[in-house]
Amino acid sequence: MDLQEITWKAFYRKDGKKGIRNKILVIYTVECASFVAKEIVSKAEEPEVEVIGFSGCTDNAYAIRLLIALIRHPNVGAVLVVGLGCEYVQPEWLADVAREAGKPAVWFYIQEQGGTKKSILLGIQLVKKLKDRLQSPKTVSMGFQDLVVGAECGGSDYTSGLAGNVVVGHFFDALVDAGGTAVFEEIVEAIGLVGLLTRRAATQKAEQEIASTYEKALEYCKAVRQYSVSPGNFAGGLSTIEEKSMGAVIKSGSRPIQGVLKVGAPPARHGLWLLDTTPDPHWMQFGITNPNDNEGIMDLISCGAHLVFLVTGRGNVVGSAVAPVIKITGNSRTYLSLQDDIDFDAGQVLSGQCSQEALVQQLFTMVGNVAAGSYTKSEMLGHKEYFIPYKYQEKDVVMRPCKL
Repeated sequence: MDLQEITWKAFYRKDGKKGIRNKILVIYTVECASFVAKEIVSKAEEPEVEVIGFSGCTDNAYAIRLLIALIRHPNVGAVLVVGLGCEYVQPEWLADVAREAGKPAVWFYIQEQGGTKKSILLGIQLVKKLKDRLQSPKTVSMGFQDLVVGAECGGSDYTSGLAGNVVVGHFFDALVDAGGTAVFEEIVEAIGLVGLLTRRAATQKAEQEIASTYEKALEYCKAVRQYSVSPGNFAGGLSTIEEKSMGAVIKSGSRPIQGVLKVGAPPARHGLWLLDTTPDPHWMQFGITNPNDNEGIMDLISCGAHLVFLVTGRGNVVGSAVAPVIKITGNSRTYLSLQDDIDFDAGQVLSGQCSQEALVQQLFTMVGNVAAGSYTKSEMLGHKEYFIPYKYQEKDVVMRPCKL
């Protein structure tokens, strides 16, 4: 399969980016405006109109950076921002961010529109106008060299490290070789593997970034008195965090790691990148951050991922707003049980139904189809989950003394 020859039509943005979807994003800036925003999307009855939002009333730099990154995301064509009127996060300011990126944007306060019913009616009208402005969009050719793909795993079992994450690792290697960009995260699921990761650093700076990020993740696990391994992992055949780590990191493939990204920061160049989602040391405690699969997916999307792999051995049913999610399992029994939700059965390689090379080609075919407009199973079912918590994290990698 010559990846350089495979192309599809993409949506061209005024900032030069290419998107694989053309979504209208309805954003609420505080929990008090969430009902109205969600009702606008529900009553609009348009599959490419989606809602996301931040529940907090007070400001949070991580959440703001994430919202801005999602507004600028190439899969987003237009934005409606809904506020109540008291919150710190100002909807007009977010709408300005969208306009600066060349995207149609409107906003309003519920307090100024006369309450719930009038705000919902206004929102539906505004969404319709935004949709009209997105008619006949400019399209350009796009290929795998333009694609940014993220990877997350959740609900892992023993097959994740044998098949599910393995096929993603081989996919990432081929994508990077073709000039594309791959982003993996879950540094808290790399415990015990710092040497393996630092040896793959593309530069000395990248090596130091990876080591510092690992040390911070280790501090986090100690601070919250819990490593990233669960009863479900044990039930699925994993015995220790080190065993889970080996299976989790293999999804990164084998290519050099260019450096560490922070949430909301796009890669500076093509290649393989590690995303740090761990809170900074002063905020390492439960209640400050509540990590889950959808938070990780949103963090990957905020770095510009056009689509995200979610590898799950025991099964997961979620999707995401903004970017499609392709769910992969290495467990063929899970695939048969959850066929309406799981997109790809990597367990075929364990049963001898196909070779690893053939499996990777199947995955590239699926990704190409999704990038060209085919819906994933979560998209067909209407799964558009999102999670934006309070979190405290510097926007740049903080170098800490560490042993390499």
